[in-house]
Amino acid sequence: MDHISRVGIFIEVVKQHSFTGAARALGMTGPAISKQVQSLEKQLGIKLLERTTRHISLTEEGSVYYEHASKALSDLNEAEQYILELKSKPTGKLKINAPMSFGTKYLTTPIANFALQYPDVDLEVVFNDHWVDVVGEGFDVVVRIGVLEDSSLIARKLADCPIKLCASKSFIEKYGAPKSIEQIKDFPGIVYSLHSQGGELRFKAPDGQVSTQKLTRTFAANNGEMQLEACLQGIGIAVLPIFNIAEHLRSGKLIELLPEYEIHPKRGIYALYPQNRYLSTRVRLFIDALSGTSKDLPW
Repeated sequence: MDHISRVGIFIEVVKQHSFTGAARALGMTGPAISKQVQSLEKQLGIKLLERTTRHISLTEEGSVYYEHASKALSDLNEAEQYILELKSKPTGKLKINAPMSFGTKYLTTPIANFALQYPDVDLEVVFNDHWVDVVGEGFDVVVRIGVLEDSSLIARKLADCPIKLCASKSFIEKYGAPKSIEQIKDFPGIVYSLHSQGGELRFKAPDGQVSTQKLTRTFAANNGEMQLEACLQGIGIAVLPIFNIAEHLRSGKLIELLPEYEIHPKRGIYALYPQNRYLSTRVRLFIDALSGTSKDLPW
């Protein structure tokens, strides 16, 4: 048996915490597993495992070797998968996460089309408004809307996402419209309840000055669709992303307030994915598909 195979057996023994468990996982006998680990120890000239009748444990050298060897073997497997995918159609699991409102409105058809085009990719799609742990929860690609923060993830910008202060035509007929940015606090406000700062907003004036203003909360929701409907019904003024309101601005159902002021800082729509040495073909193709779709967004 070659050296790499012995390394794989050793790693499986550590993962299974026993020779018996590794034997079951690899379809080998316990004595055969033990023999291969002993051969690896002899080849390296170190003891990797402490063995008792009840359990095994890593030696200090074994712990160091396991950490580096498991990463190296993972990189090797990833490289092999990458080469295989280059030679054939993409396969494997692809787990996606995106915000609920944006995902249901703009991503359902592109994702379904991707699944139809690449039937050997096992797609799992999760739409929600929770901030997921990308690596910990095993997501391959997440779509995020907001200000890009420093992270270990790789980001590809899909589109700008302006945020607009707006109100319905019926609301303005009833209450009037704010004449200055300072006056927005005097009107009923619709706020996003999951935002840690409530209705507090930062606006950039035409002269470049940035100020903080706050909506007066009279209605709160943890969902963009509910905020939108409340705004359409004339319940209050709201700050909403362009993807929720573009069609209503065009139809005149919603009117942008104080358009000379810009919500600061600017937001964007990004595809984020873990920083791996090799980007799998299925991830690359999916992000390319998202990038192509973003060119057709109505704003």
